[in-house]
This record gives sequence, structure tokens and C-alpha cells, in this order.
Amino acid sequence: MGWVRASVAFLHCASAVLLVGAAAPTPIESRASGSCTLKASGSDDAPAFLQAVADSSCPTVTIPSGTTLSIQSKLNMTSTTNKRINLEGTIKFNPDIDYWADNAFTFDFQDQVAFWLLGGKNIVLDGGGTLDGSGQAWYDAFAKHSSTLRPILLTIFQAANVTVQNIRMINGPEWINFVNEGQDITFRNITISAVSTSKNAAKNTDGWDIFRSDNVVIADSDITNGDDCVSFKPNATNILVSNLSCNGSHGISVGSLGQYEGEYDIVQNVLATNIRMSNAQNGARVKAWAGKGVGSGIVKNITFDGFVETNVDHPVVIDQCYMTSDDDCAKYPSNTYIQDVWFTNISGTSSGKEKAVVASLSCSPDGRCSNINVNDIDVTPPSKYGAAKFSCQNVELGGDAASSFGTCTTTG
Repeated sequence: MGWVRASVAFLHCASAVLLVGAAAPTPIESRASGSCTLKASGSDDAPAFLQAVADSSCPTVTIPSGTTLSIQSKLNMTSTTNKRINLEGTIKFNPDIDYWADNAFTFDFQDQVAFWLLGGKNIVLDGGGTLDGSGQAWYDAFAKHSSTLRPILLTIFQAANVTVQNIRMINGPEWINFVNEGQDITFRNITISAVSTSKNAAKNTDGWDIFRSDNVVIADSDITNGDDCVSFKPNATNILVSNLSCNGSHGISVGSLGQYEGEYDIVQNVLATNIRMSNAQNGARVKAWAGKGVGSGIVKNITFDGFVETNVDHPVVIDQCYMTSDDDCAKYPSNTYIQDVWFTNISGTSSGKEKAVVASLSCSPDGRCSNINVNDIDVTPPSKYGAAKFSCQNVELGGDAASSFGTCTTTG
């Protein structure tokens, strides 16, 4: 392991302790069954954190309660295997915007960047501690320069059999969790808070974005943020989202899909159930691009069930002309087909943003939506707008609430 200097975090193991000024490296054999503990150094703790996680003789790496690791350089943990990161204290990312602008991990998809890539197989991140993205500096910087790329707090990258649980995630600069090319990923008992303390909003702070990943579970969590609570991005399949409280968000969203010309997007087999949505822009939503020069794809077998919504602008939404004018959508309907969608047992109140309208199912012309079902929809607008209204276009609806929508308009 080499000499330990005061300028790096101290790495302690259960069977041996490394001290400042140690005369020789501790033998690997003496730490074969050890549990390694990190302490803050007062400078950049990323190198010691990386070293501990890479050390096969440390199956558990602990950041103890009361310890805050300062992460001042990027964390590449993409080859991690059979590891538990026991986060009891805090991992705090330094808001050095100039450093991260030049050094963060980059993704072509939606021009994203990241602090931390956690990948490999058989990984647990838990412990009841906190990930802190120091987001306020980023919220303020983005308000001045909208081209500022803000890092994702935690990226699960090319990983299998990963569990993240009992963690508090605060002040994410942008997306909080990005699951990219993952298999068998579980998040449970996560608390997310991304709230600005200045006049500049915490924008694009999605709770989870699932991309090119299969068999993902997100459960039993509480989210306060400024964008999608959960978003199913291209090629997200076999997803369960259960028992979430989402406040201030843009909803549980399929998409947006079909954005990039020449790419085929799939979101299939998604169940979002037992969701409490408050003070939100959207509730249950599907969004797909239309227009000239966009991509294509399919949305299939999606169920939104058991949503209780309070003060939500758009409680039930399909928008198959996302970011597209009505004229362009009529000329160039979406090539992302939407099939076999259920909106079931959705209750609560709208905000009145759309006056009496509580559900809007707007499909592209030319049969791009099929087998769309609505059952037990009981959402009411503020009393000053009268009875709830339901709108639809270019779609034939099924289910016991279909009659509430009446005859859908036809465009194109």
C-alpha cells in the first residue's frame, strides 16, 4: 500500500493500523479479512478512497459517522467487485467548478458529466450516511451561464448486482442518480433533497435516470427535487418503482424518447406503484419527440398504479409531440410508438394550472398510440374551476374511465 502521508486520508484496517510516518507498508496477508476505515485528511480524500475500494483485502470500506471525506478529484470505481461501501458519515464533493469542467467524466447522452462512476459487480453502498454534491454553487453558476455542465452525484456504470440503500443524497448539482448500462440494480430507503437556498432554482435535479439498463428497483424513498422524480430513459426495461414520496418534481416520466435521429429507443415493462406526488409539475407521464430529424422507438407495457397526487399541474399525461409544434407534429408524427399503457387508481387534486383539466392524453396522428387504458381516475381541480375535465387526441381509450374523456379529437 506504500507510505501514508499526512496529505492523504488515513486508511485504517481492523487487523492493522497505518500511522503517519509508518516505516514500512503493512503486509497484505495481515489484512486479508480486514474492514478498512477512512478518516478525513484535510485535503483531497479521493485517492485514499479509491485505494481502499480497489484493495481486495478490504471487503468493507467504512466512512465512519462524524467523518466527512472531501472529494476534490473524480472517482473511477468501474472495476469494483464484491465490495461494501459502508457510508456512515459524509462524502462531500468539492464545488471547484473549473476543475470539474475539465475533469469530470463525460457522457454523450444529453451532454451529461459525473463526479463518480461506481461499476463492476456485487456492490453494496449503504450505512445511513450522506452524499453531498455541494449543489448551491452549481445552481448559482448555471443561472449565470446556462452552458455550465453540472455533474451527476452518483453514476452506476456498467454494473451488475448493485444495492444502494439507507443513504441520504443532498445538494446534487444536476441529476442525482444515473443508472447507465446496469443489470440487477436496487435502490431502497433513499432520501433525496436538492433545494436551492438562493433565488436560483435547483434545475434538472432528476432523482433517478435509468438508461440502457435492465431489472432496476427503486423503492421506499423520499424525494424533494426540481425535475423528474424518476425518468426512464432509452432502453430501460423491467423496472419496478414502488412506495415513493415525490415533492416538487416533474413526475414519474417515461422519456423523453426519440430525441436523436438514427437511434431506436425502448422502454418496456415498467411498473410504478404506490406513489405520493405533491406540488409537482406532472404526475404520471409519457413523453416522446415528434417532428423532423428525430429518432424512433417503442414504449410498451407501462403501468402507473396507485398514485395519490396533491397540487399537481398535470396529473396524467401522454405527450407524443414533446418539444414539437402542433404543425410539425401533424406533418411529422412521432416515430416512438406507445402501446399497452395503464393509468390505474390515480386520485387527488390538481393545481389548477390547466384550470379544470386533470388528464391530457395527446398522441401523434396516424395511429402512434394503441391500447391506452384509464381506470379509476379520481382527480379534482380547485373548486373554482368546477368539475374535472379530461382531454385526448389521436387515441382510442379503454378502461372504466374512458367515458370521462369523451370522443378524442383527431389531428393531422
